[in-house]
Amino acid sequence: MQTVNLEFQPLRLPDHVQQLRGEVRAFIDSEIAVGTFDPDIPSEDWELHRAFARKVAARGWIGMTWSRQYGGQERSFLDRYVVNEEMMVANAPNSVYFTADRQSGPTLIKYASERIKSEVLPKIIAGEACFCIGMSEPDSGSDLFAAKCKARRVKGGWRVNGSKIWTTNAHRADYMIGLFRTSAPTPENRRHGLTSFLVDMSAPGITCNIIDQMSGIRDFNEVVFDDVFIPDDQLIGEVDGAWKQATTELAYERSGPERFVETFSALRNLVAVAGDAPDVRMAESIGRMVAELHTLRRMSVSIAGMLEAGLEPVSEAAIVKDMGTMWEQELPQRVRHASAFVAAANSPEHARFENVLQFTQRIAPKLTIQGGTTEILRGVIARGMGLR
Repeated sequence: MQTVNLEFQPLRLPDHVQQLRGEVRAFIDSEIAVGTFDPDIPSEDWELHRAFARKVAARGWIGMTWSRQYGGQERSFLDRYVVNEEMMVANAPNSVYFTADRQSGPTLIKYASERIKSEVLPKIIAGEACFCIGMSEPDSGSDLFAAKCKARRVKGGWRVNGSKIWTTNAHRADYMIGLFRTSAPTPENRRHGLTSFLVDMSAPGITCNIIDQMSGIRDFNEVVFDDVFIPDDQLIGEVDGAWKQATTELAYERSGPERFVETFSALRNLVAVAGDAPDVRMAESIGRMVAELHTLRRMSVSIAGMLEAGLEPVSEAAIVKDMGTMWEQELPQRVRHASAFVAAANSPEHARFENVLQFTQRIAPKLTIQGGTTEILRGVIARGMGLR
């Protein structure tokens, strides 16, 4: 058995990237100051998300790494990393453009026709196009080998029947990049038979059933396809050969700071109520959590460096996603335990802390679902290490 060593090269963010961070932070601070959004509780006001996307687009912070040929800035993945990191930590309302900027746009640039690129990419960069991801399915979850939602060839295109699930913001999205079964897998190759398409979410036959969550957030969907027609020219890449495309796309999806900061506001508010002279036991707890967060961040930045170098760190990204989502899922409960050492108080700060902590505890269960379940990720890691 041949094993492979995985390595996260240390990488320091250059000065010009830190300068960009300052610009982004100043922009976010100004938006919070005028009441655009609350940095502790994410907003579901879609008009707010649309307006915010236009502001971010005006600053050139969407499609930053893309070629100028397609309206991008040709900046580095490290530039994009700090913009994304600051937005995520602040719970900025970035849902309109986030998925398209992170992975859908790069996938289109690499595999789509020039017609699609010229028609869709400018909308993304303008903050006017929202994308969702059609991969997981009701009977197989994140196990893409077992995908059954079928696209059948017909005159001029394809007919799709079946369903996808856990599809974030599908009910609001303009487009989906969907992974569909176009042929059966072969005994020699389980990865054969999957094809990607650009799906217009306004097409007849698409129904989005919202999945309620105990946090009150309504962004997950079951998407049902009932004889939906997709034209031939919305094929992305090769027929039956989308497995490689999908795994590349997931390297973008699984490695960013969004995989470990979704409950960060609980820790931030714990530090606020702890004050300048916290109980020594609380100080130890906070120090341990901050050290762990720093480690995850260094690993994530390292992957941004690999993407910058043109690599496809699929296994490394799965490690960050697995460790990161487990960490952020456990964080609210650890903050709850540490808060036992907060002196009893009846202040607005304590009331806010309790409100944020309750919210993050309610969203925590979903974190290991989005972007691939823990079991699937560990299979990817094992395969990358040559262990299966």
